[in-house]
Amino acid sequence: MIYIVEDDASIRELEQYALQTNGYEATGCEDGASFWAALRESAPDLVILDVMLPDEDGYQILNKLRADPATRTIPVIMVTAKTSEIDVVKGLDHGADDYLCKPFGIMEFISRVKAVLRRAQAAAPAPAPKTLTFGAIVMDDVARTVRVDGAPVELTFKEYALLHLFLEHPEQVLARERIMKEVWDTDDLLESRTIDMHVRTLRQKLGAAGESIRTVRKVGYKLSTEGADE
Repeated sequence: MIYIVEDDASIRELEQYALQTNGYEATGCEDGASFWAALRESAPDLVILDVMLPDEDGYQILNKLRADPATRTIPVIMVTAKTSEIDVVKGLDHGADDYLCKPFGIMEFISRVKAVLRRAQAAAPAPAPKTLTFGAIVMDDVARTVRVDGAPVELTFKEYALLHLFLEHPEQVLARERIMKEVWDTDDLLESRTIDMHVRTLRQKLGAAGESIRTVRKVGYKLSTEGADE
């Protein structure tokens, strides 16, 4: 998704049309307030940011984006009618990834968008493999495999999700209500016997390591090194 922050409706609509005809999703924002409202809903892949806006200018918006860790890496192309070199330098110094001066051609506009998105994708770090461990249990959440003492353990989809929840919260009591919501996406505790059945089969498949899944009476379960159920 690309956000276009431009107060001139004709320019905003032209940019949006050009992006959409080139296969991009684009949303127009007429000022800073509407942009921040859109950002609260979803982070974009790129922002096309005009400098002269009716409420706060593009430099102020860019400063806020770069100051917030959640939005710091969002690529931004500044767009302005100002053509002096100092304005271009100012935009780049504020953290813009590129700068377009009006008037510009649509082919140049699309070319700049593609280049910035390409650079952003190349700079993005590859996701690190996520491994969850507890004692002899090792879960590779990328390969979606589970091993106990190095031996593979075959789990059903729900057994895997249940173990994943336990491994994410070791030594923490997980209430039945929470387990039903996060693993089965339901608040219906009439079906809570389902939890007991899955815990029982999960313990069996994990062998001795399964004894780490403790029953907390009248509450739920927890993954613990303690030696007895509570």
